Amino acid sequence: MQLYTKTGDKGLTKLVGGQSVAKDSDRVNAYGTVDELNTWVGYTISKMDPADELRDELYQLQNYLFDCGSDLSTPHGVYPYKVDESLVKWIEERIDTYADIPPALERFILPGGDEIASMIHVARTIARRAERLVVATMWTNEINNQVLIFINRLSDYFFALARVINYRKHCQDIPYERGAKVFHNITKADVERWAQKNNS
Repeated sequence: MQLYTKTGDKGLTKLVGGQSVAKDSDRVNAYGTVDELNTWVGYTISKMDPADELRDELYQLQNYLFDCGSDLSTPHGVYPYKVDESLVKWIEERIDTYADIPPALERFILPGGDEIASMIHVARTIARRAERLVVATMWTNEINNQVLIFINRLSDYFFALARVINYRKHCQDIPYERGAKVFHNITKADVERWAQKNNS
């Protein structure tokens, strides 16, 4: 398969079935952001311990994200959709499982903690952006509604997963403090010490 088609030279791309659309259209923005999310999940997997059983689950999720992108790039009626209610049930089951593992939250928490958990929090925010773009596409195009539902569940899934990872790594969730002023006054001497340490 030839990697370049020259279609994009005029700012256009082709959907499944051959229809040409602008590269900045709502539909292309939506499935492009799902692809971005899929790529970030792949990067996160590459940073995980090879023995971590969560890698297999995230690989499965990557396949489902690929299905979502495929459906978003397929106009209604061209081909049967891939994403159905079974995928929604799968992700809801995972959310329910993870929600019961760490202690219940009583306050908002700051994103972060363990490196992998922090990367999963980034995935959560990309998922939210993807959802907004899928909704924008929905107003002007007929799409597979199961994709919207699945993408909507993703941010909850990533939030629950990040909390479980922190819990397993004994990283305590840091509560949000309204109006908190936690600053460290960095001095010139601090900067010089940092530079000396990193240049040695």
